[in-house]
Amino acid sequence: MADVGSESNPLRVAIIGSGPAGFYTVSNFARHKDLSVEVDMYDRLATPFGLVRGGVAPDHQKDKSVTRAYDKSAQKPNFRFYGNVAYGDDVTLDDLKAHYHQVIFTSGAPNDRNLAIPGEDLAGSHSATEFVAWYNGHPDFASCDFDLSQKSVAVIGIGNVAVDVARILCRTDEELRATDMADYAIDALRDSSVEDVYMFGRRGPAQAAFTPPEIKELGELIDADVIITEDEATLDPHSSAEMERVPDKNVTKNVETVQELAQRKPEGRRKRLHIRFLTSPTELIADDTGRVSAIRIVRNEAYAADDGSVRSRATDQEEVIPVGLVFRSVGYLGKALPEIPFHESWGTILNEAGRVVDADGNPLTGLYTAGWIKRGPSGVIGTNKTCAQETVNCMVEDMQAGKLLEPAAPEPEAAAEMVAAKQPQRISYADWSKLDSAELANGEAQGRPRVKFTKLADMLTELGR
Repeated sequence: MADVGSESNPLRVAIIGSGPAGFYTVSNFARHKDLSVEVDMYDRLATPFGLVRGGVAPDHQKDKSVTRAYDKSAQKPNFRFYGNVAYGDDVTLDDLKAHYHQVIFTSGAPNDRNLAIPGEDLAGSHSATEFVAWYNGHPDFASCDFDLSQKSVAVIGIGNVAVDVARILCRTDEELRATDMADYAIDALRDSSVEDVYMFGRRGPAQAAFTPPEIKELGELIDADVIITEDEATLDPHSSAEMERVPDKNVTKNVETVQELAQRKPEGRRKRLHIRFLTSPTELIADDTGRVSAIRIVRNEAYAADDGSVRSRATDQEEVIPVGLVFRSVGYLGKALPEIPFHESWGTILNEAGRVVDADGNPLTGLYTAGWIKRGPSGVIGTNKTCAQETVNCMVEDMQAGKLLEPAAPEPEAAAEMVAAKQPQRISYADWSKLDSAELANGEAQGRPRVKFTKLADMLTELGR
């Protein structure tokens, strides 16, 4: 296989997952100018771009502009997209090994971490991931039902996803109608009875996982007062010492914004966003019907751990706050894939620098991973670029060493025939481009960025199938 990667015998790569990590894999291969590579990208959804389409908040359109770069990669003649083709259901690992020299898994982290508290599974308790996917028009979640007739909502967590959920619940109908949010979600949120939104973070403002732009944006909500008590905005001595010892401009900005918000007086706006620090949920309490009716929280105190970090521990102070709806946002977990070694606790594929390994740490020839399923749910969209670069470098190194799968039918046409036989309703990138144009046109007619298709059947109808 010494000539693999040459113009006459291109390196054939299958990418499982079409989110940022998948597309950065494509662009990182393009940096190797002397390498001839053909990439086929698979996704179980009909649409590409993963969390950029289904996870980025609809009122953050600028963050979605990264898809323009992905689109440039997809327009190259050495790229093919097979949407609506699920790994493990439509195609197997053996199918891929028959057609590719290398397979890389970039399937993300679609599952949620649990709170492990009583009442977590009550009716009215949901993962934030479900809610985010629902209002973003993800086909798997379009039929979800959230009881927005409740006046009070709890959001457990204080990272950017939690902030997104809280902000969306506090937006006005006019603001939401200027986005690409799913129509059904706009209508449901318009009729929402939500008045009070509570965000709970287990540590203080200096350890909050949100970014400065996110917390700043909360202070700019049109029709919601942000309420932070002065005592919870005040830094504990351990956090103050840590900020002096390890200066971080983002932490400083976060703390300054939180303390500025704490000084504001409520103006009697229609909604109230309560941001609570040093608090942890200990129980979700049910009413007589078995639905969430309240959340029990414990006040925490900060302390310095042996490694110097600032952590939190429970005190004996408790509160019970009436809430009828709860969204859990305490982290993501990857999902195990058929025939691929997986670490259940970490929620990642077993790997070393992107090379998939077995339980003993031995690399599995031709198998790789990148993105959240490789390293866990950390970083921002751009973090996946360097993550994919590390993996691609390993893939090129292994190719040069002859450590490749030996596909019986590496021709692109053979893979295309295999996919067509397995999934007749596959979606090509040309198909997606037609759907994209239709979404943009429908959006333009309404003065919106786009109007999304949220059902596969509607997509197929648009494509004349």
